[in-house]
Parts: sequence; C-alpha cells; structure tokens
Amino acid sequence: MADISLSHSHMLLMSGSANRPLAEEVASHLGQPLCQLTLKRFADGEIFVKIDENVRGRDVFIIQPTNPPAENMLELLLLIDAARRASAARVTAVIPYFGYARQDRKDQPRVAISAKLMANMITRAGADRVLAMDFHQHQLQGFFDLPVDHLYAAPVFTSHYRQKALKNLVVVAADVGGAKMARGFANRLDASLAIIDKRRPSANIAEVVNVVGNVEGRDCLIPDDMIDTGGTMSEAIHALKRLGARDIYCCGTHALLSGPAIDRLSAAPVKEVAVSNTIPLPEERTFDQLRVLSIAGLLAKAIGYTHSDQSVSSLF
Repeated sequence: MADISLSHSHMLLMSGSANRPLAEEVASHLGQPLCQLTLKRFADGEIFVKIDENVRGRDVFIIQPTNPPAENMLELLLLIDAARRASAARVTAVIPYFGYARQDRKDQPRVAISAKLMANMITRAGADRVLAMDFHQHQLQGFFDLPVDHLYAAPVFTSHYRQKALKNLVVVAADVGGAKMARGFANRLDASLAIIDKRRPSANIAEVVNVVGNVEGRDCLIPDDMIDTGGTMSEAIHALKRLGARDIYCCGTHALLSGPAIDRLSAAPVKEVAVSNTIPLPEERTFDQLRVLSIAGLLAKAIGYTHSDQSVSSLF
C-alpha cells in the first residue's frame, strides 16, 4: 500500500511493548513519529507507564495487541488511563489482536465471560473508541459500550493469492462456523466453496468427519481468523490431501502458534501458511512454509481515516 503522509499535528501515535515493530511500521506509513514513552517494571514486576510528550488536546491512537501475557492488556489500560488523565482530546485503542475473545459466552456453568470483562475494562479505562482487526466473533463489537471499527485482514490475503494466479481454486471452510469468512474469500478470488464438517471431542482437539464440496485435483485455500495449536488446520490439510487436493494453502490473521502448532504445520502437506503480523512472531516460532504478511498499511489507512473523520468501511 502507498504511504499516507498526514500533516495533522494533532494526531499522536503511541505503542505499548506488545508489538512495537508493527507500530513503527504503521507510524512510517503515516509519516508520524511514535510518541516518547517511559515503560518499565519496578523491582517487584509492577508496570510503570509515563507519557513523555504533551498530550493535551491531541487525537491519541494507542497500538497494542492484547495477546498473552496478561501484562499486554494491563499495559494498554494504563496507557489509556495516562492519556485520558493528560487531557487527550480523544483516545482510540488500536487492538490488532483482541485477546480473550474466545471466552464470549457461558457454554458451561460458573465460567467467566472474559471477552466482555476485557471490553468493560477498556471502556472504563477511558477509551473513546476501538479499532480492532478480525474479532473471533463479529458480535464482540456489541461487548463494547463505545464505537468499534472492525477491520478485516482479508484484502491483504486476497491480494497475496491473486498474485499467485491460482487456477480452479476452492476455498475451504475449516468448520461450519468459518463458512461466512470462506464465502467472502471465494467471492473475492472467484473460487468455489467447500466446507469441512468436523466435531470437536474436547477443547483444542479437532476431528474431521467429512468434506462437503469437490476438492479433487484442485488447489485449496483454508482461511481462518487465528491459528492457535494448529489442530483444526492440520486436520483439514490432511483431510483435503486424502481427498486428492493438489496444492493446499492456509491463512490465518492471528498467528498464536501455541504448543504443538509449529510441529503440526511444518509436518503437514501444505504449500504455504500465510499469517499477518498482528502478533509478533519470534524467530523460533517460524517454519519453512510460513509467510508473514504485513497489515501495517491497512491499519495506517484506518487510523488516518478515523483521524480525519472519513469512512473506515470504505477500505473494504
């Protein structure tokens, strides 16, 4: 994406420590420096936050994903509070990955609805609006009692796959819940649609049962909003290969890649696993088939549009 140079002096970009490289990339797209901060830990591990520049009357954007550890969420809350108390005109929490999003309902007795609690804390800390990417469920927007701009990484991925000029492509939903996302990819890539029907015996364990649609001899793309332990994705890859699929591509916006994910995906018969940089990936969490695509340009445009009161939905 082309760089956007904004002359607005009132914008102030801030970053916590959760994904500093992404924030720096966004800042370079916007032609704005990142605000100077003091972020440190006391001897007992307590977080100390201080904004080292004047914030009064500024339009503040705090870029911070809230993936584990929980300190990332706490850092975001402290930065929002500091900006609010320093008389910022408006505070926007830019959350490339919203942690705890999967705990969005009471699906068993006596459990916390953690996603709602996180949303409440961001609201109470003093954020005026939220800019987030690929929530695990769209209804999470309703968990916030403030405006939410929900961004999609799909344009970045579809542009990537268009350049590959894949022929006779099938977009495969890894489960019934992913059918809507898969249909969106299929429409953008002029591809057909297939759905994997699977049941999940327990959390983080996926078992493939059937594939609805024709995949034999065709290139397949499996999109998802996140790749955690890689169980769903690797089962889907193996199932498609058994059914005679040709080259298999996977993409996931949020590369959590927890536990056995690296071993599972690197051993799977997959051509490429594309992920975005919403969450920083250390060198040891990469593998040969992994391709990291940057969403910094998309995020920068959304921030620029929000700052100048233009429509963010026009990006999609």
